[in-house]
Amino acid sequence: MSFLTPDLRSRIHERAGLADAANTYPAEDLADLRAAGYLRAFVPVEFGGAGLTLAEIAAEQTALAKAAPGTALGINMHQIIVGLGRHLVSHGNARGEQILRDAAAGEVFGFGISEPGNDLVLFGSTTRATANEAGGYSFEGTKIFTSLSPVWTRLLVFGRAETEEGPKSVFGIVHRDDPGYTIKDDWDTLGMRATQSMTTLLQGVEVPAERILTVTDPGPSTDPVIFGIFSHFEILLAATYQGVGERAVEVAAEHVATRRSVKNQTTYSNDPDIRWRIAEAALLMNAVGPQIRELARDIDAGVDRGRSWMPQLSAAKNSAAEATLRAVEQAMRACGGSAYYNSHELSRLYRDALAGLFQPSDQESLHAAWANLILGPIDKAE
Repeated sequence: MSFLTPDLRSRIHERAGLADAANTYPAEDLADLRAAGYLRAFVPVEFGGAGLTLAEIAAEQTALAKAAPGTALGINMHQIIVGLGRHLVSHGNARGEQILRDAAAGEVFGFGISEPGNDLVLFGSTTRATANEAGGYSFEGTKIFTSLSPVWTRLLVFGRAETEEGPKSVFGIVHRDDPGYTIKDDWDTLGMRATQSMTTLLQGVEVPAERILTVTDPGPSTDPVIFGIFSHFEILLAATYQGVGERAVEVAAEHVATRRSVKNQTTYSNDPDIRWRIAEAALLMNAVGPQIRELARDIDAGVDRGRSWMPQLSAAKNSAAEATLRAVEQAMRACGGSAYYNSHELSRLYRDALAGLFQPSDQESLHAAWANLILGPIDKAE
């Protein structure tokens, strides 16, 4: 079952350049995706959704990214939180049910995790979480890259609480009508402009006890909230960048089929060097999909990969992002100087692909994780 019909993808694709140029959120895309049932596509059937698997929603995200990367990356954050709800429920944590029911009812989930200067990302927060007598928490801090800022109705946040047992990471869900936060209109970036991932200032926003998902130790963890967020984030981000890279190959192939060489008196699609570049781009992207599908199926099946899970998930995202960036560059080289103009789709795809460099896990943390997996931790005694 695909929710993204050719007609829907075509309409979204036509608007992608406009949202990028105007630096606005594509509200019409969201309306169309909502009408198509895409916001609840990943929700299990028993909670009112269509019950797509992780591999299936990843494929949908790839298709959506080929139409409009910014729209795809934005709605990706909603699907990540829905995936978290699925993961919690499948592991016996009833707190995930509220996520699934809200998504089925049409609520839009945003992702308030990243913080300025915090390279711990999911594994430790600079936001202060303060417990109240009723079991809830208030949150004070700054969240950056908060995608879907103009339209989210639910926002996943986390902060650090100081307890008698030591520091704890507290995860909860803010509602749009909760007081105590401010959204800054500061999203003016190189690419992925349609995500409208503005800075969110948490100024003592209160999250009641029933909306607290977990209170757990900071750091990499088997806590279902930590692992649920991490696994769905990496897989669905990889799938989104896969779409960007695959679209670049399509655009390049279409372009060189009509671009003529004065020297050779034929189209560039017959030039061996151009053919090599486009084939190279396609080969790079060819290796991305199988890795995503294998990991997605193992997540749904509950496979235990032990300590290798998080490094392998990080590797999938990095492989997709890096392959996409190289594939778009090869496509631009094949198409020549016209691709340098903002009016050319490849120019936008190149800027969108660059966002993958900054989203976790980055190459530094990836290599550190794999070194620890293979070699063990650094021996500080030497």
